Order: sequence, then structure tokens, then C-alpha cells
Amino acid sequence: MASETLALRNGWVVTQNPKREIVKADVLIENGRIASIGKVGNADETIDAKGCAVIPGLINAHTHISMTLMRGIADDVNLEKFLEKTFRVDALRTPEDIKAGAELGAVEMLRSGCTSFVDMYYGQDVIAEAVDESGIRGFLGWVVLDEKFTTQKGSPLKNCEAFIDKHSGRERIHPLVALQGVYVCSEDTLLGARKLAEKKDTLLHIHLSETRKEVYDHQASTGKRPGDWLYDIGFLSERLLAAHCAWLTMGEIRKLAERGVSAAHCPVSNMKLASGFEAPVPEMQSNGIAVGLGTDGCSSQNRLDMWGEMKTCALLHKVQRLDAAVMPAQRVFDMATIEGARALKIEKELGSIEVGKTADMAVIDLRHPAMVPTFRENLISNLVYSCQGDCVRDTLVNGKPVVLDGKFTTLDRDAVVERAQIIGEKFFN
Repeated sequence: MASETLALRNGWVVTQNPKREIVKADVLIENGRIASIGKVGNADETIDAKGCAVIPGLINAHTHISMTLMRGIADDVNLEKFLEKTFRVDALRTPEDIKAGAELGAVEMLRSGCTSFVDMYYGQDVIAEAVDESGIRGFLGWVVLDEKFTTQKGSPLKNCEAFIDKHSGRERIHPLVALQGVYVCSEDTLLGARKLAEKKDTLLHIHLSETRKEVYDHQASTGKRPGDWLYDIGFLSERLLAAHCAWLTMGEIRKLAERGVSAAHCPVSNMKLASGFEAPVPEMQSNGIAVGLGTDGCSSQNRLDMWGEMKTCALLHKVQRLDAAVMPAQRVFDMATIEGARALKIEKELGSIEVGKTADMAVIDLRHPAMVPTFRENLISNLVYSCQGDCVRDTLVNGKPVVLDGKFTTLDRDAVVERAQIIGEKFFN
């Protein structure tokens, strides 16, 4: 659909604006941006959203998209054994394999209303191709680590810089600097990465305090916990999005908040790998840290399902604290939308349905059995606790429908799935 104007009519618009208004309205999109909300006139094309909710596109704040091909390859083991298995497979992967995994991940996310994802991987050039062809929005971080630990050819830092230079300024591709973690990144590598991010004006992304072993090993070698150490060496900054953060102390949380660091909470991955009881998300939020939600990769989470991530996030914190009021539905939905955008420092463009913003949106069928009955009063709760991927009818990125009535307008879904199945077999064999 190449029209300049598109109207979504008669839906319940979950704006996620500062007042968190939910309004029965039309949404007019013009040249990829939200032009008006209310009763709109003629448009070149129309999507009938009657009986539906129109929501901001979901933001997956941390994943490894190409690991879809490793789904189920390292289940029911701890993180150390998991990494051993996945690193062994990673060493065998070709650029074609990486792209096939990225296409499969894009199909899974777009079909379930996720319009943006933050990725950490090498081979981001071919992942960028999959992003371009699928229509999704990618915040793509080329992974940086010490040269002695990498399987990359050449310097990871130089590879990252070349990737950023190649893809800066593209419409839906946002290159950034990603770091594996303190366990494979020296002080020189970390500060070199920060310098590169400042030079290129990009985000930084890192795994931080994901496991108790990571924390204790680092404390044994440096005398400091990772968050404290990163603060002391001058690495922390408002550019940084830290994934997991499962083993932070209150002192570390305050230091991250002081430096403007954001976080990506990955509850399902952390639970499945038994990495931590839970990240201290309420404490991070109460200290002003923007916390988004991430699925992590399919090798650990098995799905790129933001609906499951939202529900798990709410339930995990409630049961751990024996407090049903902790992590209410609105706060969790915020994490998947506007707070995710704030964590990426892009809340002026994404995360809510407001005039002037980029039109990344999803249309949810409120007549799906899992969503009935829905009214304005319980809409947010139903989105968090009841909604699932097949409740999503349409997905739009930059105002362009990439999924309409459950059908893709970009990639050939069946061909993507078949190719991924064939390639995946060699890793299991």
C-alpha cells in the first residue's frame, strides 16, 4: 500500500500519551506520521478498526534475532552450559544462516504487533538486509568484545564502526554499539566503545549483572561489582541501555540512575536460565530509570513474544514480593511501549499514538475469544493479561501496513519458515 494518507477508523485508540487516554477515534497517517486523532475526513486508503484496539507498536528492548534458528537447542541447562552450546553453534553459522534467522524473527515479531527491536549480534549487515526487506524497525548493535575472545575477523570495535558508517541515516535501521559483557570486555574495550558511541552519536548496549556468577567472578577479579566498577571507570552514561540487571544492589541502581542509564528487563529468559530471582525493576523505576521489556534470544527464551513477556513480568514481581499490587498492568504496558521508547531515548518519535509521531502501530482484534469481554475500563488489563500474538490483526511500521488481516505484505512467510526449518536441521544434527 503506497498511499500518502491512511486512515484507521472507529477503533479504541490506546494513545499511551502522558494522560494515558483511551479514545474512540480515527487515526490519520500522512507520509508515515500521525497527522490527527479524532474524526478524520477522506484518506487515500482506509483500515476499518471497528471492534479493535489501535495500540503503539510494541518495542522489544533486547534480543538476538538470528538465534531463532537455535530455538530449543540448549534448553533446561544453566547459563554457562547454555553459552557453551550456543557458542559452538555460532561458530558454524554462515551469513546466509544469520539472515534466515533474522527473517524468521522479523516474521514472528511483526505478526504479533512488535514493530521495533534492539539487537546484539555480529553479522549485522545481513540482519540489516532482513530488517530492510521485512519492514520492521531495528536498533542493531554490532557486538564488541576483546579480540582474544572473539570469532570475528579483525577488530570487533573497527567492525562495529564500519557497520555504523554503512547504515547511519537509513529509514528503519538504527545502528549502535553493543558490548557482550564485563566478562569478555576489558576496560580499554569498554571505554573505546563509549568513545565510538559518542563519536557516532549512537546508543550503547550491554549485558549487565545477568547472573550471580558474573557478579561474583568480577568482584573476585576487580574487588568491585560490575555496576560499581563501570561507574568508577567512567563507562556509564545516558547512552547506555543495560540488559538483564538481575543482580544489582541499591547502590548500583543509584549510580546507574545518576548517569542516566536505561535498562531492558528480560523476565522469561532470566527465569528459564535460572539466572536470577528477578531484576529489581520497581527499585530501578522508583529511582527514575527507564525500564523497557525484552525477550532475549530464542535460544534462551524460545519465543519473541512480547505479550508473554508482559504477563510474565507482572506475575513474577507479584509472586516474588507477595504483593498483587506490584507491577500493575498499566506500568507493564508502558514498559512495552512508551517506557521502552524512553529507554532507547526515542520517546519523541515512538512509543505512543500522538500527533507528529512516527506511525508504528498494531491493531488488536477485540472480538478474539481471548479478549472478550473488553471495555474501556479493562482494556489495558486485557492487553497485558489476556492478549496473545494471534489477537493482532494488522501491524504498521512508518505508516505502512506490513501485516494486514494476518497476512504479510513484505516477506513470503511460508518461504521464510521453510528455509529456516531446513537450515536449523544442520545445527541439531
